[in-house]
Amino acid sequence: MDFITVHNREVELNVAIEGKGPVILCVHGWPELWYSWRHQLSRFAARGYTVAAMDVRGYGGSSRPQAVEAYTLRRLADDVAAVTNHLGGKAILVGHDWGAPIVWTTAVLHPGMITAVAGLSVPYIPVSDVPFSELAKQIYADRFFYQAYFQPEGVAEAELEADIPASLRKIYFTLSGDAPRNTWLVHKPVDAKLLDGMVDPPQFPAWMNADDLQAYTNAFSSTGFRGPLNRYRAQRFDPAELADIKGKPVTQPSFFIAGERDVVRRFIPGIDLYADPGAACTDFRGSVIIPRAGHWVQQEAPAETNAALERFLDGLS
Repeated sequence: MDFITVHNREVELNVAIEGKGPVILCVHGWPELWYSWRHQLSRFAARGYTVAAMDVRGYGGSSRPQAVEAYTLRRLADDVAAVTNHLGGKAILVGHDWGAPIVWTTAVLHPGMITAVAGLSVPYIPVSDVPFSELAKQIYADRFFYQAYFQPEGVAEAELEADIPASLRKIYFTLSGDAPRNTWLVHKPVDAKLLDGMVDPPQFPAWMNADDLQAYTNAFSSTGFRGPLNRYRAQRFDPAELADIKGKPVTQPSFFIAGERDVVRRFIPGIDLYADPGAACTDFRGSVIIPRAGHWVQQEAPAETNAALERFLDGLS
């Protein structure tokens, strides 16, 4: 495996690369790294692809701008386009968590560069006049919701950085398929903290071993959480910045993968967000919901995730 640095104007982007062939570019979510794609890098490199996994700006070895407005979807999509251009100008995109909206948006903004796109955990929802952060204020008006808690600068940073290894263990476990259902969305007072009530498992599930946890701990101990949290804060800028693609569908071949127990599925009470994940895609090739898996689907169920991606990729020819 090699690492390269790609420049998008003043931003440096750290990118892991393995293999030779058509480009697959993987984009992680919160709070993750290029390392979240370790099971996909080797697998798809062996199948004849150049597989690249980038540290999103704010994370790991990439630049960490201070300003909230540096983390809009348009800026992040431009980073993906810069990496794609550096790797030859064409790519298949795969994104997880926040990486999914990033790759969906990149596909719409740069249709000539992106040949296909797969989203993990978050289906494509076209940009509208109201960011989800505003809708969440209404949906969760009388209870704690993590995205509302993330909005004031410095508050979540202080909590998460007080004990980074424990914070990561709690977050990764609580959002996994191994935790009791809906633990992430358990009812807590509006003024609660994120980690209140979360379990720090004495032994972590086998899908993330001690070395994996240490890789994440090392990275976040170096970078802190401001950049990653700024993406949540920057949602308020997205409608204006993306007005030119409001309501536009994804037109490339597209695919969706998620864990059966992923909390994103139930973000809006009474609605299954995975019921029709291709509704805003004009060439949707299907979806796979992996039994028993939680939010970290490509890490919790790498074999099943890779098999689903292989079927999608094999169908592109």
